[in-house]
Amino acid sequence: MPALRVRPGTRAGSSSSPLVGTSEHRLRARGPPSFLVRDSGSGDGPGRVRADYLTLGEGEKKCFLFSIGHLNRNCSCSMKKGRGRTSRIRRRKLCRSSQSRGVNESYKPEFIALKKWLKARKFEDTNLIPACFPDTGRGLMSKTSLQEGQVIISLPESCLLTTDTVIRSYLGAYIAKWQPPPSPLLALCTFLVAERHAGDRSPWKPYLEVLPKAYTCPVCLEPEVVTLLPRPLAAEAREQRTRVRELFTSARGFFSSLQPLLPEAAESVFSYGAFLWAWCTVNTRAVYMAPGRRQGLSAEPDTCALAPFLDLLNHSPAVQVEAAFNEESRCYEIRTGSGCRRHEEVFICYGPHDSRRLLLEYGFVPRGNPHACVPVSQDMLVKYLPSTDKQMNKKISILKDHDFIENLTFGWDGPSWRLLTALRLLCLEAGEFLCWKKVLLGEIISDVNEKKSLDIAQKICRYFTEEASAMLQKVSHMKDKEMALIHQLTLVETLWTEELKILRASAETLSSLQTAVRDSPRCLRSPPLLGVAPSAGCDA
Repeated sequence: MPALRVRPGTRAGSSSSPLVGTSEHRLRARGPPSFLVRDSGSGDGPGRVRADYLTLGEGEKKCFLFSIGHLNRNCSCSMKKGRGRTSRIRRRKLCRSSQSRGVNESYKPEFIALKKWLKARKFEDTNLIPACFPDTGRGLMSKTSLQEGQVIISLPESCLLTTDTVIRSYLGAYIAKWQPPPSPLLALCTFLVAERHAGDRSPWKPYLEVLPKAYTCPVCLEPEVVTLLPRPLAAEAREQRTRVRELFTSARGFFSSLQPLLPEAAESVFSYGAFLWAWCTVNTRAVYMAPGRRQGLSAEPDTCALAPFLDLLNHSPAVQVEAAFNEESRCYEIRTGSGCRRHEEVFICYGPHDSRRLLLEYGFVPRGNPHACVPVSQDMLVKYLPSTDKQMNKKISILKDHDFIENLTFGWDGPSWRLLTALRLLCLEAGEFLCWKKVLLGEIISDVNEKKSLDIAQKICRYFTEEASAMLQKVSHMKDKEMALIHQLTLVETLWTEELKILRASAETLSSLQTAVRDSPRCLRSPPLLGVAPSAGCDA
């Protein structure tokens, strides 16, 4: 007989239901699971069935009430599969894990071709597969649980694209003849452009096919988007763009010398757009190799190698790995410093970089970066200090001499110790100035000095907060108008949003510090009066 679904939660108290409660025992429905009632015999059919799932009084006693009409005696009740408490717990766990679980992409043609290409070069990975993740995009997912200290990738030297690869190729003879010798970076970029242009004829085609078609480094952003970046970062982006353009311009003669290798004009093959793509590929994806000197190349450091498949690993500041070329096995190996569960994304760490540096060098802003910060420049450091301070130049000189003028930041936990120390020194009164060494050692000179330095820090933080809010509004308005730039603008928006959160957290920390200073008893050391000799320990 077909299964009948019993709908729980029907009203109790009908003529077919027993009395299960009074005014002292109020009935409360609990949102029960469904049931199946099966008639295992023959006869009159399933009849009528009603069920209630109730809770009685303070004891939270739960029961099911069945009101059964004409039901065959051989009828059996069983909980529908997937509707119980255990199933709900499993579904919740699956939902939580699916938020970070990637979608397998190893079936895609480009990854199938890459796998065959790598296998032909003696590499076949059993730990990782390509996948797409909701937060990081394309990356590598573990097929099995990975243990701490385990080698997760061992990529043979034959798979690496290095300057040796370039020298041994058809470009080697042209590089050897060119003067002045090309740099290692230029050699790699030239090879990438030439191989990409070769298309199906390139032996590196399977690798080139999985490389990004475009990059989001600031050097690739539209000028109107760069202006929306924080001013120091925008300035670095423009300097980076200038260096890349100068490298391309200086290499035009070398590109022209390769004309015998090309069926088309060298100028059209080695365009600025093609060169910029190659430069970003090397800059964002290369792994570090021990420096060496290749014959025919300039004396610039030769430390970059492109590592197919391995370069699919994304960055996380929370992991630790060991990565190096193993001279004995002749493989580039990555050994994990922490475990990883099955079907989770496997990460490497590019270094303890703040989000501005990651955007400038790699073209992304990670979520929840513990190293994210908002830097304070020298101009901003003195913005709210009195211009009448005759000792200001001397104070700035002291900060520079002791390396306290840079790396001054607001972070997730508030203003850095270096920032507060620099402000304490800049806020010293004339009578306190001789105690500057104690300030650099971390001592608090007086309540007045501490309050003044915290007030200046709060003003700087408030200025940055207002700037971040204004820039977010500009980005939002541009996103409505420039749909073609939506991806670039979203990247800038993510950076400003993170910095705004950091500044708000820093403002709260500063408020707590200011309150503590106001509520603290008078310090034993009062600020020395003008003309009075400083206390012991201060320089005369």
